Amino acid sequence: MSDTTQDGAITMTAPPSADEGLSSAELAAKYGLAVSGARPGLVAYIQQLWGRRHFILAFSQAKLTAQYSQAKLGQLWQVVTPLLNAAVYYFIFGLILNSGRGMDKEVFIPFLVTGVFVFTFTQSSVMAGVRAISGNLGLVRALHFPRASLPISLALQQLQQLLFSMVVLVLIAVGFGSYPSLSWLLILPALVFQFVFNTGLALAMARLGSKTPDLAQLMPFIMRTWMYASGVMFSIPVMLKDHPAWIADVLQLNPAAIYMDLIRFGLIDGYGSENLPPHVWAFALGWALLVGVFGFVYFWKAEERYGRG
Repeated sequence: MSDTTQDGAITMTAPPSADEGLSSAELAAKYGLAVSGARPGLVAYIQQLWGRRHFILAFSQAKLTAQYSQAKLGQLWQVVTPLLNAAVYYFIFGLILNSGRGMDKEVFIPFLVTGVFVFTFTQSSVMAGVRAISGNLGLVRALHFPRASLPISLALQQLQQLLFSMVVLVLIAVGFGSYPSLSWLLILPALVFQFVFNTGLALAMARLGSKTPDLAQLMPFIMRTWMYASGVMFSIPVMLKDHPAWIADVLQLNPAAIYMDLIRFGLIDGYGSENLPPHVWAFALGWALLVGVFGFVYFWKAEERYGRG
C-alpha cells in the first residue's frame, strides 16, 4: 500500500496485520505456542517423575557418596555421627539427668539410639529439602526436568543413610537383649510411612527455601525444639506424669514421636504397647498421607517459578 505526500513523494505503508489487536494469550493459542517451563498437569507431572526415576536414584547415590568424600573415614561417618550424638545424649540425659528412669539400662540405651537415628532421618530430610532448589540453581536453570526430582532424591539419600545406620542399631539392640522376632517386621511399614512423611515435608520446605534462603539458618532451631518435644531422649508419659494428661497426648501424637515409638516397639523387647498412644498405626498412616500429598501438591503448584528471578 502506498501514499503520496504533498511534495509528490511516495511512501510505502504496511498493510494491517491479521494479528493486530490480539492479546499475547490469543497469539500463543493461534500459533500453537506454549510457555517455556510451564507447569504440566498433576497426572502428567507424576508421569514425568516416573520417567526420571533412574535420575532420582542416581542423584541420591551420588550425593550420598560425595557427602563424606573428603573425610578419611569416608562413609563410616554416616554411622559414627549419630552414634556420637547418642553417646552425648546418654551422658547428659541418661547419666546426669536420669531421663531413663522407669526403664532398665537394657531398654533405655536401644531406646535412646533408636530415637536419635530415627529423628535424624526426619531432621536431615527437612534440612536437605530447604536447600534442594536454592542449592542446585545451576542444575535447575540449565536443564528441563520435574523439579520435584531434587527434594525426592535428597529424601531418598537420607533413607539410604538411615539403612546403613540400622545395621549398627540392630547390633546394639541384640547386644542389649532384643533378639530378632516377628515384631521386627513392623519396622518396615513404619519406615515406609516415615519416608513418605519426610518426602512431603522436604517438598514443602524446598518450595519455601527456594524463595527464602534465610530459612536454612532458622531451621536448626526449629528442628532442635521439635526433637526435644518428641521424646528422643526420654519417655514422654514418664517425664510428664505429673502434668495434665493432654500435654503428653499431644506430644505423643506428633509424627516424629509416632515413627520413633513404632520402631522402638518393633525392635526393643522391653518396650511394650503400653508406651504407644491409641490408634498409633492410623495416625502413622494419616500423617504420611496428609503431609506427603500436601507437600507434593504444594511444591507442584510453584513448578514454573523455580530457578527464576
